[in-house]
Amino acid sequence: MPSVQTCVAVAYMRVSRGDEHGHDHGLGHGHDTDTSLQSQRAAIEAWGVRRGVALASWKSDEGISGSTPIAERPGLVAAYLALREVGAGVLVAAHRHTFASDAFVAGLVEQAARARGAMLVTADADSGDEYVSAEAELQESWPVASEGGEQAWTRGAIDLFVAYQRAVIRARTREALSMKRARGERLGAVPYGYSLATDGLHLEADAAEQAVLLRVRELSSAGLSQREIVERLGAQGIVGRTGAPLQKTQVARILLRVAA
Repeated sequence: MPSVQTCVAVAYMRVSRGDEHGHDHGLGHGHDTDTSLQSQRAAIEAWGVRRGVALASWKSDEGISGSTPIAERPGLVAAYLALREVGAGVLVAAHRHTFASDAFVAGLVEQAARARGAMLVTADADSGDEYVSAEAELQESWPVASEGGEQAWTRGAIDLFVAYQRAVIRARTREALSMKRARGERLGAVPYGYSLATDGLHLEADAAEQAVLLRVRELSSAGLSQREIVERLGAQGIVGRTGAPLQKTQVARILLRVAA
């Protein structure tokens, strides 16, 4: 394997699901600051000129979110392999969220690079704020103050704060759903056997559908299989909410709710 050189880098680019300009139309990853592959390449090339670093290999992922695990990013996996192939000591991207928009994934991306003897660097050509590995920057900036130390600490704090915010949002969502459930308010689609009350919030038993539920339970208790229950209900003219005969999947869901 070639010796690792910090004057040689592998470049990594990524754009999320979206249009050709890289605008992220994914599932709520609001911290994914993707730009087009062309603009990312230009930023990295400018960085290489400023730093006197040779860009020995270029790898990219398209249509992949910043929270996607390493194993599901063929371009990033290829970039790690290229580090050893060309003896590069640097894995560079245009900005930090190219590597990851999720704090946990960002840590794994950095660890994987370090395992190959390389450090992560971001060009950030527009701001002049070049991000090297979080661990390296913190070692340099704390406890001894140095140029850029406050920025390094701030970036690490922001990543942790974002992860904390997500945990808080998940906890609040669970709490809100629990309160709605305790008040008997509807959660999602109206389950079979119930209808929405006139207040638009609470559920009330639907007599006709409750009778169907009772019949399904009786047939199951009698030892009939789900297929046999479907056939028996069809023969008796019992239909579902849409007026069509109940199918096996619907019967399975009804029995699953009973078991729960």
